[in-house]
Amino acid sequence: MTIQNFFAYAFVLIAPLVSVAAETGDLKIRFEYGGDAPKLGDVKVTADVAFCGKQGLIDESLIVDGETKGIKNVVVQLYTGRGGSKIDPVPAAKREITLDNDACRFEPHVVITQVGDTLKVVNSDSVGHNANLQFFNNAAKNPMIPPNQDVKVELTDSEPGIVEVRCNIHPWMKALLLVLDHPFASVSNEKGEIVIKDIPVGEHTFRVNHESARISEVMMEGKSEKWSRSRFEFEIKPGMNDMGTIVIPADSFSVN
Repeated sequence: MTIQNFFAYAFVLIAPLVSVAAETGDLKIRFEYGGDAPKLGDVKVTADVAFCGKQGLIDESLIVDGETKGIKNVVVQLYTGRGGSKIDPVPAAKREITLDNDACRFEPHVVITQVGDTLKVVNSDSVGHNANLQFFNNAAKNPMIPPNQDVKVELTDSEPGIVEVRCNIHPWMKALLLVLDHPFASVSNEKGEIVIKDIPVGEHTFRVNHESARISEVMMEGKSEKWSRSRFEFEIKPGMNDMGTIVIPADSFSVN
């Protein structure tokens, strides 16, 4: 076999693999608040005041950037429930995901996990906390976490919706936890920007959540669009798929 024939033969073998690997795309969206950016509310500290009262806590139920009106903590996921997208099973990554009790708040505020992951709940504070996890499908947990210790929770089943994580000692503390059977989800940053990577190409159903909003109508490119049950359909093509800016009206939020 000549060297030219060798490389031609190798290309024939490799080309199908490259083609398969390219059949994914990324989804990019920016979420904007449809009104004047609301002011951040203060938290009423009712426990461990000597420590928690010094942390400068804010109400995280609605955070809007004053300059860009970007909405933080909007969650977008590929929806695979009833009537949703059908995708091939995605192997568990079996990661360890940290949820920290830090300065009398949960960090991060939104945690996205996949079945097979372990949730490591850490307490970085000098006061005790608990993490009340009222799962639907996984076994409910409510462990106490002393200062500078942690508790690990195995995530063995997907959850049909967002699970709230609460600290009963400090009732203002709340985090949102997703446990999905795939990795195709993300949460918007301070500017309202979100990117979900490596989604299989094709027409898909996506679900959008924000803890303070009922999202049924949005503005896209100046036009109103209805979203039934906070879902929309979108075709993912190879490469970057940019949906641009989606404006959520102010009256969609219970906090404004």
